[in-house]
Amino acid sequence: MNLAPATHAHGIRLAAPLPSWAIEADVVVVGSGVAGLTAALRCAAAGRTAVIVTKTDLGEGSTRWAQGGIAAALGEGDSPEQHLTDTLTAGAGLCDEDAVRTLVTEGPAAVRRLIAAGAVFDTAPETGRIALTREGGHHRRRIAHAGGDATGAEISRALLDAVRAAGIRTIDHALVLDLLRDAAGRAAGVTLHVMGEGRHDGVGAVHAPAVVLATGGMGQVFSATTNPAVSTGDGVALALRAGAEVSDLEFVQFHPTVLYLGPGARGQQPLISEAVRGEGAHLVDADGVRFMTGQHELGELAPRDIVAKGIMRRCRERGTDHVFLDARHFGAAMWSERFPTILAACRAHGIDPVTRPIPVAPAAHYASGGVRTDLRGRTTVPGLYACGEAACTGVHGANRLASNSLLEGLVFAERIAEAITAPDAAAPAGGAAGDGHPGPLTVAHRTTPLLPPGARTAVQRVMTRGAGVLRSAASLAEAADALAALPRAAADEPAAPGTEAWEATNLHLVASVLVAAARRRAETRGCHWREDHPDRDDAHWARHLVVTLDPDARPGADAAPALSLRPTDSTGFPPVDPAALQE
Repeated sequence: MNLAPATHAHGIRLAAPLPSWAIEADVVVVGSGVAGLTAALRCAAAGRTAVIVTKTDLGEGSTRWAQGGIAAALGEGDSPEQHLTDTLTAGAGLCDEDAVRTLVTEGPAAVRRLIAAGAVFDTAPETGRIALTREGGHHRRRIAHAGGDATGAEISRALLDAVRAAGIRTIDHALVLDLLRDAAGRAAGVTLHVMGEGRHDGVGAVHAPAVVLATGGMGQVFSATTNPAVSTGDGVALALRAGAEVSDLEFVQFHPTVLYLGPGARGQQPLISEAVRGEGAHLVDADGVRFMTGQHELGELAPRDIVAKGIMRRCRERGTDHVFLDARHFGAAMWSERFPTILAACRAHGIDPVTRPIPVAPAAHYASGGVRTDLRGRTTVPGLYACGEAACTGVHGANRLASNSLLEGLVFAERIAEAITAPDAAAPAGGAAGDGHPGPLTVAHRTTPLLPPGARTAVQRVMTRGAGVLRSAASLAEAADALAALPRAAADEPAAPGTEAWEATNLHLVASVLVAAARRRAETRGCHWREDHPDRDDAHWARHLVVTLDPDARPGADAAPALSLRPTDSTGFPPVDPAALQE
């Protein structure tokens, strides 16, 4: 294996042993949700050798937790144009319209291909057609669902069956660490650590001229989230260390209706799908008053940022930390048939929604930003692609429209596979993976000190207190200072390499970017709510913030990562030019 630390700067890497084993592939896909599985399947179908790296068991990605469904203009009277309008409205003026148009026009056919691959969606008994429901921000019933409220689980099952049938190689229980480069600076694979339950132990590598990041979100940066424990921003952190551009991390969507389990609740919390409101449930305060009435034309089905803000305002008015979702009028039969997963989760926590309202409060749910890509999933690092929640395609703008996430993962994963397998795709400078003799590969020579495992909880507390639903210049400054103190405290004794230290360090990096961007964006827009700047400011902020990590700069005296933030000139991103990137 020809692998050594780089003699020239190609970014920063986590402190870790050099790989002791390696495998070869044409494409390495990191992540096993709808985006990652779709990309791997499409590449394999085109004759490319794909390897899927997943952080836990293959079927335990974020997709399986998706309840509500997948949005597409499939119903009578609906159209991609109407879907586009709803998406642009929800995105609060920051969507890239070309990206949204791509999503909504290619979405229906992508969903039909998913059905052809074996996904089974619920159908209406009277027509036999796909049953469609509504969620927040949608003016049409266009949400396809499966198993009542188990859509993600069904999509995951179908794609996993297809992956197994195709014989695609997988590496389970593996945490991706950093990007490998070839002599020309192109992506050439990844380093990873298999956590004792996979085929290999310890740090290894997958050599491949195309790397697809589909690592999901970063919800674990907050104390309470709907995200699974593995959602620690690993793909975004890897991309930052590799020099890629990241955008819109300040726009973290807080789902309005998460089961409230008390002020001390930590980690993954049960989601109460927006589809429950789509079927007629009401948000009420402790006195049973529907407080969203009159706040928006769609009431409880307003875009998520508006509903979350409405809940927080009501809580502040009443001096409480939660409200209630009342769906008692559904009756036992509807709860059992339409929302069996949610019903079971509520009852497991001693709440029967058939007989009493469900206590709910907002919790961190979805990262609208991520690694910046073009419409083919290409990042600003040649050979590195991103899709799904880890990516920022421009589709979501300042606030994701409900159930557009699964569709985005599906559509843009297909486009990535087309880019990778196109006849005119750029050939890797170091030799193709298929010839068994990759050229010289490098791993960045500079390492970032590792934070101790306990820093994970510290980051979560800082972010929840200072960068949650409600933000201000003061709260964000306190968060920035507290985050900067963590590596400073660990400087004399950096943590030993290991999964928990790597995850804590990744969380700290993405949290630092989020706070830096939130401090710079002096307005309220979408799911970014600044109490000291309560109005949307299109004159100054109808633009994105693009963030990079300077690979040559040492952390400053305050020990904060060396971040560079620049605004774009408009709501569109500058194009990703692969020819220019390879010069």
